[in-house]
Amino acid sequence: MTTNRWTWHGGGLAAARTHFGTGEEDWLDLSTGINPHAWSGADTIAIDWRALPEEGALRALEEAAAAHFGCDADHVCAVPGTEVGLRLCGDLFAGPAHHIAPTYRTHGEMMPGSEAVPVEDLDHAHGTTLILANPNNPDGRLLERRALMDMLDHRGQEGWLILDEAFADCHPEHGFAAAVADERKLVIFRSFGKFFGLAGLRLGFVIAPRPIIARLRGKLGAWPVSAAALAIGTAAYRDAAWIAAMRRQLDAEAGELDVLLKERGYTVLGQCPLFRLIACDRAQPLFEHLARHAILTRPFDQHPGWLRIGLPGSHEALFRFITAMPDHA
Repeated sequence: MTTNRWTWHGGGLAAARTHFGTGEEDWLDLSTGINPHAWSGADTIAIDWRALPEEGALRALEEAAAAHFGCDADHVCAVPGTEVGLRLCGDLFAGPAHHIAPTYRTHGEMMPGSEAVPVEDLDHAHGTTLILANPNNPDGRLLERRALMDMLDHRGQEGWLILDEAFADCHPEHGFAAAVADERKLVIFRSFGKFFGLAGLRLGFVIAPRPIIARLRGKLGAWPVSAAALAIGTAAYRDAAWIAAMRRQLDAEAGELDVLLKERGYTVLGQCPLFRLIACDRAQPLFEHLARHAILTRPFDQHPGWLRIGLPGSHEALFRFITAMPDHA
């Protein structure tokens, strides 16, 4: 069978139910890297759906996000999701481009003609725009700031370093936002929904030199994000206690998942606690086996030996998942 629907991106529970015919059984969706523990304050915030979003509320959100990222608020622009931000910014940069692979499909599409390059072979990408994620998806590779600064230094006169930090909330010591400055050709994208577990809010940020921010705001026009995104995002970024506790919790849960997977004989890859990548001989049959148990994971067309697994989110879900996992010979 083909699994194009599930190799395209995470999710797709309705399609999985239809294809695998598990009836009314509740599905366990481990196909995304979204935090299963959503920020707990979202349901307590009153949203005025009758009024247009206020400019002052947008500024407050961007200031709260900037404080969380560790950068100047003048370098931050809220967008309706990182995916939209990446595609809107693509034509702001001219010249040849490379994207580090494997990674998000959007990285290869945001600048026409961008060529894929492995992270181990960046020499011929010197002097061009370079697009990469840190930590990377799906393999969870995490680059140190020194390596990122070296990449920035090799961009030449026309090239930019475009850095997708969608999962960086789990790794504050690796965040690169403080390096953004008007004189540097560095642009960073941040996601709200993944770490805060509220992907449906569709909120992201572009961190860039002020001339790039001005051009992006011109593309976005008035009211770039919803009133709900403004209110919930601002409150969540100000909740330092929840953020610190969640980082510890995610690390602990990812460590527990690692132990159980290794006991089953699987090789576990990645440093991002919101997902794990396992390397196995036959990932596609394993994907189908789990789907027949109403557990959705993420396979990859180009890497048939990879299967990505999100955090189960509870002891019950973890037990259900690991019980369904066959031993890896």
